[in-house]
Amino acid sequence: MSSVKAAVSLMEIRAAQERLAGSVYRTPCARSEMLSRTAGLNVFLKLENLQMTGSFKERGALNKIATLSPEQAARGVAAASAGNHAQGVAYHAARRGIRAVIVMPLTTPLVKVTATRGFGAEVVLHGGNYDEACAEATRRCAAEGITFIHPFDDPLVIAGQGTIGLELLDQVEGLEAVVVPVGGGGLIAGMGCAVKQARAASGRPPVRVVGVQTARLASMQRALAEHQPVTLEAATTIADGIAVRRAGEITLPLVEQYVDEIVTVDEDEIASAILTLLEREKTLAEGAGAAALAAVLQRRAGLPQGARTAVLVGGGNIDVTLLSRIIERGLVQDGRLIRLRIHLLDRPGALKELTTLIAAHRANIVDTLYNRAYYGVNLGDTAIDITMETRGPEQVQELLTAMDQAGYHYSRVL
Repeated sequence: MSSVKAAVSLMEIRAAQERLAGSVYRTPCARSEMLSRTAGLNVFLKLENLQMTGSFKERGALNKIATLSPEQAARGVAAASAGNHAQGVAYHAARRGIRAVIVMPLTTPLVKVTATRGFGAEVVLHGGNYDEACAEATRRCAAEGITFIHPFDDPLVIAGQGTIGLELLDQVEGLEAVVVPVGGGGLIAGMGCAVKQARAASGRPPVRVVGVQTARLASMQRALAEHQPVTLEAATTIADGIAVRRAGEITLPLVEQYVDEIVTVDEDEIASAILTLLEREKTLAEGAGAAALAAVLQRRAGLPQGARTAVLVGGGNIDVTLLSRIIERGLVQDGRLIRLRIHLLDRPGALKELTTLIAAHRANIVDTLYNRAYYGVNLGDTAIDITMETRGPEQVQELLTAMDQAGYHYSRVL
C-alpha cells in the first residue's frame, strides 16, 4: 500500500500539471449565486464539461500518453470504454500521431462510436458489456505489444485527474470542500491527494473531500466498508460515466487516505440536478457530471452552512434522447407539465367548453388523446387525456378548482 501512495503524490500531480499545460483547458470555476442560496453553501462550479472532449477524462489519458517512451508510442495505445475515456485517449493520441485502438461494447450508442472515430481512433466493437470489451482490449495489447490505458486504476491517470485539485486551490480562495463524482475512484483519488497534500504543505486548514456515487452502483462505498474492492451486480443508471461495478485496486487505498466521505444519490436526484444546471446555469451535464451537484442540492454532503465548496461538473456528453426525457420528467415534477384524464359527454361543443375554460386560466394545451372504449368510459361519454404547460403548481391548482366548480370529473395522470 505504501508504494501505491508514493506513486501518486503531490510531486507526481505537479509533474502532470506541467505535462498538460497548453494541451488541456484550464476550466473555469465560478461562484453560482442561485445554487449557493439553494444549498446553503458558497458553491463554485468547476466546469470540466468544457474540455475539448467534453469531460475531465482527457487529463489522465494525456498524462499517460505523454509519458510513453518513443518505442511505446510507435506501437500505439489501447483502451476499453463506451464514453469519455475513449474520446480522451483518441483525441490526445491522434494529436501526437499515435495509433489508438478503442474497444467498445456492441451496445455502445452510435453517437459515441462516431465521436470516438472522429477523434482519430480505430474503434473495435466487441462484447456485450465493459468487462468483455476490456478483456478484448487487454488481449490485443498482449498480442500486439501496445500500451493499455486504464480509465482509472493507473497512477499516471490518477495524477492527471489530480491536476483539477491544484487548479481549484488557485481558483477558489479559502476553499473548504470539494464534492466529486466517483466511479472507479481515479478522479477523487487524484483530487483528494492534490488538495490534502498541498494544504498540508502550506500549513493551511485541510479541505474536506466528499465523493458521490449513484445509489445503484455504489462500488467505492462498498469497498470502503469492506476494506477491499467488491464486484457488484450490473445495474442501469443515467449516470453511466460512474457506473463502475468494482473499485480500483490502486484507487481504493488512496481514497481511504484522502477522502472524508462517500455519499449516494438516486436517479431522480441526478435528473433534477441535470435540469437545474441546464435551466438555471445554462450548463449541459451528463448524469455522472451532475451527480456531485445532486448531493449538494440534497444537502447530503454534510458540509457546514456557507462552506466554500467546489462542485465538479465532470462531463457534458449526454445523449439528446435521454436529455429530452429528463427535461420532460423534470417539468412534470415541477408541476409545469400536467396531464389530466377528463370525462366528457360525447356531444357537440363539449370539447370547446373545456378548452375555453383551460384557455381562461392561461394553460397551454400541447397534446390531446380521445378514448371511448377504455378507462371505464360510459356509453355516450368519452375520456380525453390533455397534456398542458403551466407556470407551476399554483396555476395548476387554480385550473383544477375551476374544473371542480364547472362539474368536470377528472384524474391526474402521473
